[in-house]
Amino acid sequence: MNTVSETNGPLASDAKLEIQMLHDRVLVRMPSEDGERRSTGGIVIPATAQVARRLSWGNVLGVGNNVRNVKVGDRVLFNAEDQLEVEIQGNAYLVMRERDVHAVASERTEHGTGLYL
Repeated sequence: MNTVSETNGPLASDAKLEIQMLHDRVLVRMPSEDGERRSTGGIVIPATAQVARRLSWGNVLGVGNNVRNVKVGDRVLFNAEDQLEVEIQGNAYLVMRERDVHAVASERTEHGTGLYL
């Protein structure tokens, strides 16, 4: 009978395990919040100010094998409030489905809007 004991199993070592996203999942890192923001007119908006539901930009760190339109290194626009957060080595990341991505900012310009970041 082959069994893996908890002390000798693959998680018992201190080796780092690579994370691979599955199916249509996307792993996104949110840019660090500086607290205060400035409007395009130069008005300072404090971090405590309540704003309407706001979409956020994040950097894609990993994609599943069924993701079609998003690549690692792209910046994506999404609703951060509707996503799942995971902590990896003390850093917070978001996991979402590709269908939850509203827009992609990348150097690939196949069907763009004419707007640039």
